[in-house]
Amino acid sequence: MPALDHRETQPSTSRRRRQEPSSPGRSTRYQPTRRQSWAGKSPKEILARYTPGKASPEKVLEVLIELFNTLHTSLEKTVSHKTRHERAHFLRRFFRDLRLKAGFKTMPDPRNLGQKHIRAMVQVWKQDHLTPATIQTYLSFLRGLGMWMGKHGFVRSPAYYGLIVDEYQRHEYAQRDKSWSAQGIDIDALINDVCAFDGHVGACLRLIRAFGLRRKEAIQFRPFEHVLPFAETGLPPDDKAADRYVRIKGKGGRVRWLPLESPARVAAVAFAQDQASSRDAHMGDPTRDLKRNLRRFDYVMEKFGITLRGRGATGHGLRHEVLMETYTGLTGALPPVRGGGPVAPEGDIAARRTVSALAGHARIRASGAYLGAVLPKLREQPATRRGAPPPRSPGDDEAPGPVPT
Repeated sequence: MPALDHRETQPSTSRRRRQEPSSPGRSTRYQPTRRQSWAGKSPKEILARYTPGKASPEKVLEVLIELFNTLHTSLEKTVSHKTRHERAHFLRRFFRDLRLKAGFKTMPDPRNLGQKHIRAMVQVWKQDHLTPATIQTYLSFLRGLGMWMGKHGFVRSPAYYGLIVDEYQRHEYAQRDKSWSAQGIDIDALINDVCAFDGHVGACLRLIRAFGLRRKEAIQFRPFEHVLPFAETGLPPDDKAADRYVRIKGKGGRVRWLPLESPARVAAVAFAQDQASSRDAHMGDPTRDLKRNLRRFDYVMEKFGITLRGRGATGHGLRHEVLMETYTGLTGALPPVRGGGPVAPEGDIAARRTVSALAGHARIRASGAYLGAVLPKLREQPATRRGAPPPRSPGDDEAPGPVPT
């Protein structure tokens, strides 16, 4: 696995990208490394070499994937290896299935893809009984393909393709409890079983259980190098919650510091240190690179039945568990996704802010993906003076809520 970057990086505000008129992609500042023969040429110039009707559609698709698949569809940043793999795999299968399943005689050039093709494939997906979440992801991948080619708005709303909006419209808040306990899983017993089977994966699960990490963050964690005294964190003195902190580098290179303030966290780090092969080791198997360690994690989860088809939960559900427990610990109430009752707006916002920070998200709204939507305010509101402005609603500031439609 490549060595982690130890330089401190400050959270950066993602910027919405602005499409360059001369390019079907995005600014060259964010272009990935290209072939030598493409040096100095824009994506438009490169694609012009492949004439529609003459160049094979498969070849054109591979060129598009090579040019743009590392990039986010709406933000000026790269995407994870997992997203790249899944998006490329889907696009290749989509064009093959236009012939094999949708009945088209020939595979279209990606630049000539039309609404009839998408509508036909949506019908195929519905006949195959794919879940709304899966179809949402597929439409998102096609939306990205359209943007690669400079076709903004190419993929239309779910209703246009005959889909029920309430089922197929993406939501920014959790619709169901994805935690392990919600599926009747004995968390501690299962983690112990995994530790006995694979110490590296078991250590990762212990870290996820203690800190609410993503699986990749847990695998890349270095239990000796990433544990530092508070004085080296750069955090304000008033924020001190423990003598030692762990350094977690998450999505977008954002670094967060989490205190070793509880026995459970101290024990998780101690176990990770016992599994580490050296003082600078990460939590993955040192004989495997990051990609193979991620696959190993998924394999172990599947072996122990932690899949949606198996026990109704995934490895990521353990992260949900921790974040929901954090909310309950702060508010004394279950989160909305677990059927909890209304919480005073001030307490709800403060708890969601803490959950978002623990999860490594810059926006408080991101907490909704784990906790659910904000419930209606408590009926009893503080009395206001005549003529005074009414109390602020949590929606007036930055509290999460449903995605506007």
